[in-house]
Amino acid sequence: MDILTVGGILLFLMLLLLSGGVWIAMTLAICGWVGQAFFTTTAPAKNLFSSFWESNASWELAALPLFIWMGEILFRTKLSEQMFEGLRPWLNAVPGRLMHTTILGCGIFGSVSGSSAATCATISKVALPELMKRGYDEKLALGSLATAGTLGILIPPSITMVVYAVAADASIIRIFLAGFLPGFLLMALFSGYIMWWSWRNPELVPAADPPTTFWQKIVASKQLIPCALLIIFVCWVLIAGYATATECAAYGVAGSLAIAAFGGGLTWQNFCEGLMGTTRTSCMIMFILAGAAFLTKTMAFTGIPRELAEWVSAMNLSPYALIAVLTVVYLILGTALDGISMIVLTAAVVLPMIQKAGFDLVWFGIFIVLLVEIAEVTPPVGFNLFVLQNMTGKDSNTIARAALPFFACLVVCIVLVTVFPQIVTYLPDLVMGKEK
Repeated sequence: MDILTVGGILLFLMLLLLSGGVWIAMTLAICGWVGQAFFTTTAPAKNLFSSFWESNASWELAALPLFIWMGEILFRTKLSEQMFEGLRPWLNAVPGRLMHTTILGCGIFGSVSGSSAATCATISKVALPELMKRGYDEKLALGSLATAGTLGILIPPSITMVVYAVAADASIIRIFLAGFLPGFLLMALFSGYIMWWSWRNPELVPAADPPTTFWQKIVASKQLIPCALLIIFVCWVLIAGYATATECAAYGVAGSLAIAAFGGGLTWQNFCEGLMGTTRTSCMIMFILAGAAFLTKTMAFTGIPRELAEWVSAMNLSPYALIAVLTVVYLILGTALDGISMIVLTAAVVLPMIQKAGFDLVWFGIFIVLLVEIAEVTPPVGFNLFVLQNMTGKDSNTIARAALPFFACLVVCIVLVTVFPQIVTYLPDLVMGKEK
């Protein structure tokens, strides 16, 4: 049976199970089992157990529950409310006002976590209740959180960037440096859309507060001090070399507990509630990761990603036509695979094509990370959609529709870095010099 038929059958089965209300993780695992049992010669039972173990027995993944716990502490001890009150006078005159905190929060947290899921889950836990309490549009909030959460893999450090650097035998430091300007550009595009939407829909934005003087803004900013100290502390232990990106999550939890206790907001009750909330969210994400890992292994055994890459290679396209076709291929793969698997399963075929076409491997690394970001919000296997679905109870398709305008911002960003590759290469060349 050809790969298009196999892929179509598995995609139809996935959509059928999801529409029938089957758990997301179970849906992914069932599709993986069917694919291996009927379309390969491998034993699905053995691969199921190995996939579930390998996907969760990861040192990098240890940061996930810790970062989520940090978000729970901020949410349950009112530190998040203080942060919003401190930001409110500064954003009062900006169209969209506090809605921009979703973009700013994901950008800052993404520079620490390196994970899209951790960024999306943590900032959603902190920002969404505060925005809803203040009367902001829920659809806009969900869409911005789903897509801005992907900044966790674009703004360094990033696990996805490390995987690509290893696969491409490229400099990890150069790829890290290359992610900053596209990350800031994407944040500007997201905030720009929020400003435009707020200007077009003023009735859906809470009324502005009375104007405040500069001194009143400074006084209100005192409420930002606890969260600012926490962010500075976590970034400092990472930059100073006292902790890895994974270990600094533990410092973040310790710092948030200390600040909450010092401020008098930490009680035994909210400590236990935060711990239970962290456990539920972390188990949900890890269960989905395990199901996705098993489906990824099925894709590898069926050879679908490699067949698609070889099909593109056989077309002998011009450089920009090659980029256009690869974009479509990766978008298709993103409906069924996680980002790291997309890179690993296609690198051997795609990277030689990219080099032959004359593209810089560092530039292509950022290009593919942006495509992975799109995959995180693309149904049916958009991981950030699943995270928000389980946190809010909203259907993943509803969240996907809310994310469509921000999805368009991602596409615009990809077009801009393709037309102006200097956006990616300028900073690495400035800091480390041009590669020979």
